[in-house]
Amino acid sequence: MANIAEGNERGGTSEYFAFLSIAKASCAELRSHLYLASDIGYLDRRCFEGLMERATEVARLTGALRAAIGRRKETRR
Repeated sequence: MANIAEGNERGGTSEYFAFLSIAKASCAELRSHLYLASDIGYLDRRCFEGLMERATEVARLTGALRAAIGRRKETRR
């Protein structure tokens, strides 16, 4: 969320696109941490699956926003 806000505040489409890429990558990082937390027993299966589902959905939405911004960038060239 912070990366998306920062990219938006910078005002340029290219920078916003870059920060959306960072935000999407952060979702992948979070998912890897969820696997680790599950593997070492900090999360039970039900909790892991719920959090993983949410993290995957956020990544999907962030990717869709990134794609829309990318299309907007292309039409402005």
